[in-house]
Amino acid sequence: MSLVTPLGQRLTYVHDGLTLPVYRHGPVTGEAVLLLHGFPETAASWNAVVTRLTAAGYQTWVPVMRGYAATATPAGRQAYTTTHLVGDLTALITHFHLARVHVVGHDWGGFLAWKLAQLVPAKLRSLTILATPHPLALVWAYRHSTQLLNSAYIGAFQVPRMGDWLAYRLLPHQLRSSGLSATATTALLAAFPTAASLRGPVNWYRGMLVPHQPTVPDPLIHVPTTYVWGRHDPFLGAAAAQKTAAFVTADYRFVVLNSAHWLPEERPVATSAAILERLQRA
Repeated sequence: MSLVTPLGQRLTYVHDGLTLPVYRHGPVTGEAVLLLHGFPETAASWNAVVTRLTAAGYQTWVPVMRGYAATATPAGRQAYTTTHLVGDLTALITHFHLARVHVVGHDWGGFLAWKLAQLVPAKLRSLTILATPHPLALVWAYRHSTQLLNSAYIGAFQVPRMGDWLAYRLLPHQLRSSGLSATATTALLAAFPTAASLRGPVNWYRGMLVPHQPTVPDPLIHVPTTYVWGRHDPFLGAAAAQKTAAFVTADYRFVVLNSAHWLPEERPVATSAAILERLQRA
């Protein structure tokens, strides 16, 4: 299975003046599952999961996120706030008439999935998050654990251009040391061949610190949720993972895998099983 080319039919839609690609795969009559990739992944990171979900009768939609496509990489951190990122996905749902969707997110895609559930819960059937704890659980862990140390690289990413260069230089080591296979690491490095190619992805980190962003009216999650976490994740620790349950009021399942950070790529069977269990419960 290709680690470079995403599965499915490549479609596009327009939002904020950007042309955003999305890959659709599976039966058109199946319930829609939106799969959101993280940093610094590509839509192909979901290929092994897509195969299993479509075999179970679901229709998968894998967007190429803002900052990762040549036609959708605006300059400057102001274009990467939560408002813009959530807007991209709600525009996708509206453009393709998907009504209510199951949302699955990994890493930054997981953060965005939490925000979708907070801001537009009526558009979601269920939520499955991989690796990324609830945002408020992460804030709590900054004060009660070593999570702030684990996230220290985010500060370095804030420096314009220098942050891009640093991300590029650190990327090979970070990918391998955090559990990604040599083959998958090689494929990802080929997708980001220069420091400039990482500017859009790194802008997600800069966008989160743009001041005066809208507050979420209700930070709690009222959508049926499964949270899947790898016990050896070097970026996102146990304190925030365990605290996440406190911020979900709906049916909730916490799945701990004996794995590190790259769950869609390295643990597709267990990850797909957890997703499918949530889809069927919903």
